[in-house]
Amino acid sequence: MTDQTTQIDEGSSPFTSAAAPGAMPRRDVMIIAVLLVSTFVVILNETIMSIALPVLAEDLRVDYSQGQWLTSGFLLTMAVVIPVTGFLIRRIRTRVLFMLAMTLFSAGTLLAALAPSFEVLLAARVVQASGTAIMMPLLMTTVMKLVPGERRGAVMGNIGTVIAVAPAIGPTISGFVLHSLGWRALYWLVLPIALAALAFGIRSMIDVGEPERVRVDVVSVLLSGIGFGALVYGLSAFGHEGGGAGGVPAWVPIVGGAAVLTVFVVRQLQLQRTDDALLDLRTFTSGGFTIAAVLMVLMMTVLFGAIILLPIYMQEIMGLDVQTSGLVLLPGGLVMGLLGPVVGRLYDRVGARRLLAPGVVVTSLALWSTTLFTAQTGIALLLAFHITLSVGLAFVFTPLFTSGLGAVQPRFYSYGSAIFGTTQQLAGAAGVALLVSVMSARAGSLAAAGAAPVEATVGGIHTAFLVAAVLSLVAIVGAFFVRTPQGAPAH
Repeated sequence: MTDQTTQIDEGSSPFTSAAAPGAMPRRDVMIIAVLLVSTFVVILNETIMSIALPVLAEDLRVDYSQGQWLTSGFLLTMAVVIPVTGFLIRRIRTRVLFMLAMTLFSAGTLLAALAPSFEVLLAARVVQASGTAIMMPLLMTTVMKLVPGERRGAVMGNIGTVIAVAPAIGPTISGFVLHSLGWRALYWLVLPIALAALAFGIRSMIDVGEPERVRVDVVSVLLSGIGFGALVYGLSAFGHEGGGAGGVPAWVPIVGGAAVLTVFVVRQLQLQRTDDALLDLRTFTSGGFTIAAVLMVLMMTVLFGAIILLPIYMQEIMGLDVQTSGLVLLPGGLVMGLLGPVVGRLYDRVGARRLLAPGVVVTSLALWSTTLFTAQTGIALLLAFHITLSVGLAFVFTPLFTSGLGAVQPRFYSYGSAIFGTTQQLAGAAGVALLVSVMSARAGSLAAAGAAPVEATVGGIHTAFLVAAVLSLVAIVGAFFVRTPQGAPAH
């Protein structure tokens, strides 16, 4: 390696044979470490604003329906950009793409901290999301290229820690900062970390593989942006607005987005014959990837739905304040994060199914336990539920990511990463929409029948968690069809 732009060619990767973990080249450790830290920062940003809406609404003089665009706009941008990342990773050098992503994120964070109005803050969130959307697919694709199959579990376990801990501590940090310093301090807190990651990456990041001369199909970009954007918008509106937003029924963008995506899929099937697809769907010809993607959707739906339902239960039923609610959720997130590396190492020893099956079962048992919740439920039971749910999910995500991406051909890694990222956004929006709508409908029917407001809300949350529990039963069946790819243990 003569300078920072030295490239690592996939065919000459130093990981051509099984080696002891300590033998991992420093160069590759640095690349993955930079991407991990940067991904942690951008994911933390996604949830750090989750409980700041009341403060923002009052300070910027907007109502909740308008303020919710800070979340919806972020999700929409992610849904539009992530499908394009498969092309970007193939076309642009790793170092340049990393610098672009972190520069966008840092610029958006600075703009948000200085935002004089709601409109500027919304624009800042869109800029942030543009950088965020690139980081996770870039991290996943780089890991798949650098790390051999028999050792991917340990690295993916570290990624699982990032995915788990960042969202978990976001609301807790937000609660403390909002209580003392105000919402702008949230962005001032993230900015120096993002700039440090960018500076370190500029010095340490090198290119992984050679960029390819592939053309971008503008029609596919437009179809992808409109289709995924409309679908996420409709699902978000369904969950946050009780069925519609801006006077437009939520089903309109959902149906419209689905129709546009149908055209998008047809076009990709045509373009992939000449390797010109924006999102190559031949990735789905691998049964292992397809099963993992479906299970990922189910588990993300459950996770994001629970993230929404639990704060509602704690604040509206138990009467906890924002800061206490964040603290209650912290242990489960930390447990999931601490288990990430452990699960990763176990994956390298025993494969996917032996971890995934018990993980889904534990997740399902946790969800079924919510039928015991009442208006008098104490913090101890809620804490036990969330920790159990977190333990189950910790044994789910690393095997799914590792076995799913490991099942596709190397030339499709970037597309597989983009598909996983896109399905996560769709599943998150769908989970919120589904479970909040079920909760609202059930609570409304109970209230109409004469139930007290608290009892009606408890009944609505019970029903929503019941739906999540049923979805988990489907995932249990699917877990037994997951196979460990070649190059990793197949026990």
